[in-house]
Amino acid sequence: MTRGAAQQTAHHTHNHKVCIEDALTTARDLCAERGVQLTPLREKVLQIVWRSHKPVGAYEVLDELARSHKSARPPTVYRALDFLMAEGLIHKIQSLNAYLGCVEAGAPHSGLFLICRKCGATEEIADPKLDAALDQASKRARFRSERRVVEISGLCAQCAA
Repeated sequence: MTRGAAQQTAHHTHNHKVCIEDALTTARDLCAERGVQLTPLREKVLQIVWRSHKPVGAYEVLDELARSHKSARPPTVYRALDFLMAEGLIHKIQSLNAYLGCVEAGAPHSGLFLICRKCGATEEIADPKLDAALDQASKRARFRSERRVVEISGLCAQCAA
């Protein structure tokens, strides 16, 4: 398990400021490496997405952003979210139409998510064996996957207790 995944597993007991700082540092480094611009607005949107381990909707991002950027409008937020997704810094949780910070930013991986239906906590998991199994299943079906996102809904350990 990666450090980020371990932090998300313990989402109720860890210092979340560390997650946000790690995400921002990784984003700055990756963008500099790739020669793309992580503008202050994009950075703020990333910070808002990372404020918890629960997916956040675009309009929640807009509401938060409007506190510090009075001119923020939906297209502004969607452009920032699109940039962050394109750079692999966040994921879109399709079933919730919401966004979540990527704990594996910069590393090739699938989007594998455990979503608590009670508290909303969402954990990104990285499992090479599961990735390989999905690749093999696709090959057997002679299916060429272009994007892979697996969302599993249930109860987190705390909510199940």
